[in-house]
Amino acid sequence: MATTSSSSSYFPFTTTFPFTYDAFLSFRGEDTRSGFTGYLYYSLTNRGIKTFIDDEELGRGKEIASSLFTAIEQSRAAVVVLSKNYASSSFCLDELVKILECVKGKGRLIIPVFYDVDPSHVRKQTGTYGEALAVHEANNVERLKRWKMALEKIADLSGYHFKHGDGYEHKFVAKIVGHVSIEIKRATLPIVDHPVGLDSQVENVISLLNVGSSDGVCVLGIHGIGGIGKTTLAVAVYNWLVNHFAVLCFENMCFHENTRENSNKYGLKHLQKTLLFELVGENKVALMSVREGISMLKQKLQRKKILLILDDIDQQEQLDALAGNLDWFSPGSRVIITTRDTSLLSRYEDRITYELDKLTDEDSLELLSFKALKINKVDPSYLDILSSVVTYASGLPLALEVMGSNFLGKSIEQWKSALDQYRRIPNKKIQNVLKVSFDGLEEFEKEIFLDIACCFNGCELKDVKRILCAHHNVDTLEYGLKVLVEKSLIKMDAYRGIILHALIQDMGREIVRQESPKKPGKRSRLWLLEDIVQVFEMNMGSDKIEMIHMDFPKFEKVIRWDGEAFKKMRNLKTLFIRHTYFSQGPKYLPNCLRVLNWEEYPSPCLPLDFHPEGLVIFQLSGKSIQSVRFLEKQKYMSLTVINLDHSNVEEIPDISGVPNLVNLSLNMCLNLIKIHESIVFLDRLSILSAQGCRRLKRFPSIKLTNLVHLCLSGCSSLEHFPKMLGKLKNILTIYSDGTLIKELPSAIKRFCLISHSSMIKHGASSPPALSSPIVMSPDEEKVTSERSEVDVEEEQGSPMAPLEAKHSACKLPDLLHESFTTYLTWFRNVEDLDLSEHNFTVLDESLKELCSLRSLSLNGCRELREIKGIPPNIKYFSARNCISLTYPSKNMLLNKELHEDGAKDFVLPSSSIPKWVEHSSNNDSISFWFHNKLPEISLCVLVGPAVDFSRTHICPEFIINSSRGQAEHLESVETSNQLVDHIFITDPKLMKSKVNEKMNGIMLCVQLSLVAKGDQLSRNLESIFTKIEVNMQQQKYMASHERRLSLDLPLGMSFSLNDHVSREPNSSVQARSYPCANVGKNLWTLT
Repeated sequence: MATTSSSSSYFPFTTTFPFTYDAFLSFRGEDTRSGFTGYLYYSLTNRGIKTFIDDEELGRGKEIASSLFTAIEQSRAAVVVLSKNYASSSFCLDELVKILECVKGKGRLIIPVFYDVDPSHVRKQTGTYGEALAVHEANNVERLKRWKMALEKIADLSGYHFKHGDGYEHKFVAKIVGHVSIEIKRATLPIVDHPVGLDSQVENVISLLNVGSSDGVCVLGIHGIGGIGKTTLAVAVYNWLVNHFAVLCFENMCFHENTRENSNKYGLKHLQKTLLFELVGENKVALMSVREGISMLKQKLQRKKILLILDDIDQQEQLDALAGNLDWFSPGSRVIITTRDTSLLSRYEDRITYELDKLTDEDSLELLSFKALKINKVDPSYLDILSSVVTYASGLPLALEVMGSNFLGKSIEQWKSALDQYRRIPNKKIQNVLKVSFDGLEEFEKEIFLDIACCFNGCELKDVKRILCAHHNVDTLEYGLKVLVEKSLIKMDAYRGIILHALIQDMGREIVRQESPKKPGKRSRLWLLEDIVQVFEMNMGSDKIEMIHMDFPKFEKVIRWDGEAFKKMRNLKTLFIRHTYFSQGPKYLPNCLRVLNWEEYPSPCLPLDFHPEGLVIFQLSGKSIQSVRFLEKQKYMSLTVINLDHSNVEEIPDISGVPNLVNLSLNMCLNLIKIHESIVFLDRLSILSAQGCRRLKRFPSIKLTNLVHLCLSGCSSLEHFPKMLGKLKNILTIYSDGTLIKELPSAIKRFCLISHSSMIKHGASSPPALSSPIVMSPDEEKVTSERSEVDVEEEQGSPMAPLEAKHSACKLPDLLHESFTTYLTWFRNVEDLDLSEHNFTVLDESLKELCSLRSLSLNGCRELREIKGIPPNIKYFSARNCISLTYPSKNMLLNKELHEDGAKDFVLPSSSIPKWVEHSSNNDSISFWFHNKLPEISLCVLVGPAVDFSRTHICPEFIINSSRGQAEHLESVETSNQLVDHIFITDPKLMKSKVNEKMNGIMLCVQLSLVAKGDQLSRNLESIFTKIEVNMQQQKYMASHERRLSLDLPLGMSFSLNDHVSREPNSSVQARSYPCANVGKNLWTLT
């Protein structure tokens, strides 16, 4: 076992044991070596008990005797086999004296085994023992006294007596081995001197392991960034298992530390030999190859229930050699792997993953205070600087440990100085640990990681992908980004974008800084204000620079330059400038640019010699820019995005040389008068937006078969809709509010949403049901705005073709329920339909004909009384504030059969939980365990309206294996406009995040809870303790769950859980209550 600390642990400890051996065997070789003692040694080592035996490797000289004495001193226990001729050996008697001095004298374990010898003969020195001592008496009287005393003491100890004919010898040996195992257990590993936040993490991991079950092999991966404490957690879990389950559940245990470093240093064969010794007791193995080691490990481990912890795995080859597949291990075995790379765990089908998150600010302060000040509580005089250090460390224990040790004994001023230094140049120890993951990347993966670390941390995911694909001239980054996520270098979130830990970002930036520590103009990427200003104002650029990212909202000074700085940047591919102002425009721009994004461009036009043939993204804004004539001078085959928002361009020139353009944005170009007719040739255009171009009187014809979004809002001088050429099969939205357009072409009949209202002008914070739309008429030739008169009753019987679009959000005229059936037939092919804020009163059975419909929104239909049918494949249904809905309609929507198959997400007014729901809790959460596969369950939440119209959001949250998910459609329910009680029914499997990847596991804990955030604190829940028993699929599990929280809830709410698990015909439901501390309520469970 390795003795150096793992780099993935943030605590510097060693695994040097206080004992070298678990047991020392003392015996008379000629009596029992090849028989009883030999079998005892085999059984002990086979059980994982490291046993010393004098296997004739040591002679009988004095020097050799001292080596044996050392072995005795380094043993936790001694097993003394007292056979008939034991006392005839002076060496055995000297061993016995030493054992009693070193072992018994220090409270260690001694087990005497009287092998075919009467214990009274040993105590009284009679029989063969008396004869042997009589022979020794003539030689050494002093030694004889010590020997006799030792024999008396050993005979008085409790031990084992075996007499031939009394039983089987192998059963006798098994008793001794079991005794030794129970008494010595396993040595725990030294751990941190001041652990913080560790107990709850250990509890979580232990619960996931389901120790004691023999139902298969459990592989659990602990993953996270370097320095987050993966090794420390693994050590703590190992120690907990040693103290609680080692003897009962595992035959052998092994903590294999620092696998990455040891495999590089010693090779995989050495690691295989270590496992064979630790887990099987094979002490003399000569492996010819790693392949032979794999075969031997698989053969030996299949017969043993073991605990194996492989720390700091970073290569597939390591797992190939040490823990290839689940069939290597006996059922009941547990394998824990710590790694930064989650892709390495994918080989195990039933794996469980546990991501170790950063420390909270409170725990960070405690750890830092202990390391830097040697106190457990925060010193108020140091609070400000401590808080600054905690902010810099961003919850990374490694950083807190290193900086705390460095700050020990220093003044506050010295702390501030050191922290400033760390911000400029990261600490080398922290840098080296974090850089391990970077070093394992391929070249292209390194490049995109450095791009993100230097320039795009926290940016929107789609924007980063678009820019970096252009920068590197590739079609996709999906694989590279996936690798960065797997190696714990980045996180991708649909809402927060691409996220890097602050110190991971610093690590990447330091790698680029080291390219040229003193001269920023010779680095590949520039992002720091002072470096960029220096390069621009002093013309210190070079052909090393490939990316410049300037975004400094607080920088108010003007960069004074001569406009020549870009001349030396012959490899600049991406130029991104925002919130930065220059004294003049550039006199030169590199033609190698692929991304040009310059906000407030400081010149009327671009340089005359600017012809970037490889340009992909062109985004220019600012009052100064008036002309983009460079676009008409040659072809730009790679250009896909042109964005001139908020510029003063008067004309869009001939852009026929940009045939692959996808996005053309001209929003708020207040002086734009003309758009060239060449736009008709842009067949690939998907987004065309000219919002607010108030001087634009005419829009050219468009032949846009790929058009998805067209916005002409605010073009107040525009009288005619552009002529449409080709089929608009992909159209989703067309906005034409604020124009003089009175009639639209018939070609737009089948698209999803046509709005003559402005969401911005109405102040909507999220897309509302849009008002004043175009009325879609059944007459092929007549499609007019709502401003035109439409006789609905005349058109009721007209044949209408169904919409081809899959998503529709429509606002129709005020219709009576008798006529609305006709309109519903339009939506036969629609999958997502929003009919919110209408005044119809009945939805009849024609809803059942909408077989394609998956999502239906009726929010705010306050006049709606009856719903007589439900689409057969509906998954998402929302009827918030449908306050007139009748009891029969509610009953139909809450019918048990409708929800039995799960996979549904419903919201509607209701003041009670359905009776078919069998498990409920009046607390804010409910928990249960499941085995292997998540059962079909429905989560029901009853929520009242907000108190005093306070702004409150309620989020059903699903936690499995520490991964969180929120309902996909109900991710945040704002109760401030909720008029009555509502019920929310959802299936946890519909909840987003990665929880669905972790459904399969040996034993998993689920917690369903509410997250509420609001302006007022209405109730404060106390600490609760619940004991939950759930019977699912005829398997019973017990678990304890402790929850401490302080939560603001707008009203009292009921939390319920329904399971759809089939039961045996004779099964019954009984109510069994467990008191909840500090709450005074009972938790009802199924048994």
